[in-house]
Amino acid sequence: MDSFYWKEQNGLKLLVSRDLEAAGFVNGFSTRLGGVSPFPRDDLNLAGYGEDTDENIEENRRRFLEFFDNGYSISTVWQVHGDTVKSVRNEEDALATEDRADALAADLGDLLVGVKTADCVPVLIGDPETGAYAAVHAGWRGTLQRIAEKAVAKLSSEFGSDPSRLIAAIGPAACGRNYEVGPEVVEAFGGEFSTGGKYFSPTAGGHALVDLHLANKDQLVRAGVSDDAVSIAPYCTMERTDLFFSYRKEKSLHGRTGRLLSVIGRA
Repeated sequence: MDSFYWKEQNGLKLLVSRDLEAAGFVNGFSTRLGGVSPFPRDDLNLAGYGEDTDENIEENRRRFLEFFDNGYSISTVWQVHGDTVKSVRNEEDALATEDRADALAADLGDLLVGVKTADCVPVLIGDPETGAYAAVHAGWRGTLQRIAEKAVAKLSSEFGSDPSRLIAAIGPAACGRNYEVGPEVVEAFGGEFSTGGKYFSPTAGGHALVDLHLANKDQLVRAGVSDDAVSIAPYCTMERTDLFFSYRKEKSLHGRTGRLLSVIGRA
């Protein structure tokens, strides 16, 4: 946990990357605590998906933003489990929250970019030299399409980042001890990645447990980020439903679940 610490206020709890903060970036991975949503009660659901009211989400986001002191707004996208990285260069880009993408990159001073998750892997990236930053949503489909690598490439090509300078934090997600996938996913990874097998622990019937934390760290390193500049939060969303939403654990039980929000911006 040396690379992360907890920030708490008014019943809310935020996991913060020390490395990104030291590099000049406000950041945080939300939890489910301290909100007004009925998932089943008092939960901090930060995205809609037709499972919550706009009023609840607006109030939850207002509370969440109290962690950040400088009048930030949040820009998100309509996530589609793809590999598109959206550049946010102005207010018009920031307000276009219906754009289909699964990562955002920006260098604006008063904006947090954020991705929504409930088992998928959130990745936050910052460049201490240029002040550019990115937030990435990587489920197994996005990981297979190398979205973390593509976010690094976007920071490099459009924001002038040198990948070797970047700092990255990988947040809470379904971990390799619990996240089971079918043979079609195992086969797809094996065909796309020469080292695909190292991410899997076979179970039964061609199924396997998959470590998307490791897969995304490897992508960042392959894209030029230093190995020691990538930290992984030691939390599994499927194990810690007291702290985090888990689609896999909760959808089958309750028919719905909330969404976490992982954000980054310039301090």
